Amino acid sequence: MAKEAVTGAAALEAARREKMRRLEELGIDPWGQRYDGAMPIAEIRARESEIIEVPSQEEGKPAEHHGPQVNAAGRIILMRPSGKVIWLNIQDKTGRIQVMIGKSQIGEENFPIAKCFDLGDIIGVEGEFVKTRTGELTIFASKITFLTKCLTPPPEKFHGMTDPELCQRQRYVDLIYGEGTMERFLRRSAILKSLRQTLDEEGFTEVEGPTLHAIAGGAAARPFVTHHNALDIDLYMRIALELHLKRLLVGGMERVYEIGRVYRNEGIDIRHNPEFTLTEIYQAYGNYETMMDLTEKIIVNAIKATGQSFVLPWKDGTIDFTPPFARRKYLDLVKEATGVDPADTAAMAQYAASIGLETAGKHPDVILNEVFEEKVEPTLDQPTFVYDYPASICPLTKRKRSNPAIAERFEMFVKSMELANAYTELNDPDLQEKLFSQQLEGLPEEESMAKMDNDFIRALRNGMPPAGGLGIGIDRLVMLLTNSQSIRDIILFPLLRPE
Repeated sequence: MAKEAVTGAAALEAARREKMRRLEELGIDPWGQRYDGAMPIAEIRARESEIIEVPSQEEGKPAEHHGPQVNAAGRIILMRPSGKVIWLNIQDKTGRIQVMIGKSQIGEENFPIAKCFDLGDIIGVEGEFVKTRTGELTIFASKITFLTKCLTPPPEKFHGMTDPELCQRQRYVDLIYGEGTMERFLRRSAILKSLRQTLDEEGFTEVEGPTLHAIAGGAAARPFVTHHNALDIDLYMRIALELHLKRLLVGGMERVYEIGRVYRNEGIDIRHNPEFTLTEIYQAYGNYETMMDLTEKIIVNAIKATGQSFVLPWKDGTIDFTPPFARRKYLDLVKEATGVDPADTAAMAQYAASIGLETAGKHPDVILNEVFEEKVEPTLDQPTFVYDYPASICPLTKRKRSNPAIAERFEMFVKSMELANAYTELNDPDLQEKLFSQQLEGLPEEESMAKMDNDFIRALRNGMPPAGGLGIGIDRLVMLLTNSQSIRDIILFPLLRPE
């Protein structure tokens, strides 16, 4: 069966190559040249109001339609030859439109070019934009231009693009033929554009930090290691953007952000990819409450930019992003979910053991956080800011003056998924050095942050202003705003095993 399929595919490609040869004999470059003047198909369709209907002077004869002259370029996705007329549907990134190519309209000398068309070919058409008798918006071509030959037949309509791995491995095919794929990735671009616009309006400066670090810091994650030959040193692909952006706060760049790739040498699942996009944002003289307000504004504006309502579909349900989002204290949520007072560390450890968590040798706050992850996170369905975390698990965060055991930190959850993480930033260099030292105790060399970033401490000693800092996972945000259940569906080229 497989051999027959290969043979069939080879025969189809051979037929396409024969048409390519015929085009060359007609003096046509099968790979095309520059093509000017093409309008986005969506703009052409928007000119429907310019089409006028002219009643026929003859009784019983249907009215004629006349419209503007237009020029389009796109890929053939549907073709219905019918004698001296070929009906096509072409698409570009903005939409699809029908095209009628008639022998008498384009000229007998040009019709052999149209007879060489295949599904997947890219063409340019010029002609009158009108309606057919059935009301279908159509370009009646008066001129055609061949732009690119497609040598590979498209996938079968109902079977070819249902395999997720095929869609991810051959994203170029998925973008052409996959239902909703192009729209999803254009929406991703709109979300990023909106993010930049929101931050620009708030007075932030976009910067670019290094992706190769001498020390992997800013998060607890395992880095990718590489080697620089000229300097003969190992370097790490960055796992976070934080520490270099904070250096810029020290330098006087009071509102800065970066949208960048980060790399973590960890597992792959529907919510994690080793290479992903993160934005980190820092605002001098702000705090974690400032960052809550900013996070809400970023998400609300992104939804508006994509033309959607605040109540969005998600699987069989919905997400209600209508502001303001819920704000709940970490310890209150734990107590509600477990019935145990978080201050009673012995009772919490006993509860953790009762639900199957390992407690031996763990700090009480680590146990508490594992209980939070097990019992609270699954309940955080709608957009919720969870704030005031145990300070011991937040080494980069300022403590509350009224209660140093609590860190001024929040995480935002939607559909049990962490979307954002923010702090009132720790700017005390002595305390930061002490916390780094405590965190590094007992860490194996292959783990991140296994070395002290002494230059960062040196930067803090120059004086970093009080500040709020925020990190948002762009891929997860796009997932939530496009009803995509896997991170691999909204990353153009996710990491895959080699074929």
